Amino acid sequence: MTERRAISSGSVFEDRIGYARAVVDGARVHVSGTTGFDYATMTIADDVVEQAEQCLDNIAAALAQAGCDFRDVVRVRYLLPAREDFEPCWPSLRRAFGDVRPAATMMVCGLADPRMRIEIEVEARRAGS
Repeated sequence: MTERRAISSGSVFEDRIGYARAVVDGARVHVSGTTGFDYATMTIADDVVEQAEQCLDNIAAALAQAGCDFRDVVRVRYLLPAREDFEPCWPSLRRAFGDVRPAATMMVCGLADPRMRIEIEVEARRAGS
């Protein structure tokens, strides 16, 4: 039987909405769309680059709980309300994914809270699973 387990970040949103930060399904790890909130303080920076960095920190924590890291990411999706906010984030995104080169998509769309300027979702494959 395939292992399936949910990973929580402790975000109040997970409980309120009914989802997990990530789900491990055998070798696959699905990390939910992750915003720039610091879940310990439930605060979010105004700056899009700071938000992107916090997104990546939040994702790294979920991947670690799943037994993997950015090197295991095979797919990434970037969601932004303003397309001009994407390019300033490239250096941060390159640090996380530049050597890995996952398949990627960037979409311009509305996010759940007007303070959110970027949301990142990833899929990974755990080595040795």
